Amino acid sequence: MRFSLIDRIVELEPCVRITAVKSLTMTEEYLADHFPHFPVMPGVLMLEAMTQAGAWLVRVSEDFAHSIVVLKQANNVKYAQFIEPGQTLAVTAEVLKFDDGEVKLKAYGTVSGRIILNARLTLTCYNLADRNPSLAVADRATVRDLRQQLFMLQQSRVDLSAPTTKT
Repeated sequence: MRFSLIDRIVELEPCVRITAVKSLTMTEEYLADHFPHFPVMPGVLMLEAMTQAGAWLVRVSEDFAHSIVVLKQANNVKYAQFIEPGQTLAVTAEVLKFDDGEVKLKAYGTVSGRIILNARLTLTCYNLADRNPSLAVADRATVRDLRQQLFMLQQSRVDLSAPTTKT
């Protein structure tokens, strides 16, 4: 994944649900073009944020069995509101069905507790080596990098303001 639309994972229950957040700031490069005088997060990127959250849920649920998790299908996508800089999008994805190589999810996004986006997503999972055995090394490297990214996304779940005890 070249860019991340997930800043932090706030809840993760393998095989069940994930909630992650994306805080929209004026530093997002695409805002200069979408729209110059009315900057909002494009709907396709809101959908991508839900897809990325769902992919993290799948990876953790399967203990990174697949190096590639991508969107296969998005159904019943509904948008109710724009997301502007300064707002935080919270995305939740819940597993509906795990099949061999495919996962169906119910996903939605909220801003300040109000649902502003929802969809049914189908993600497909595979390894590069399934199609070309010489790519097994790439699978291992990808999984290693993804595990590192997950660690970083979950780090912010630790309460750094909690008092520590000295021994």
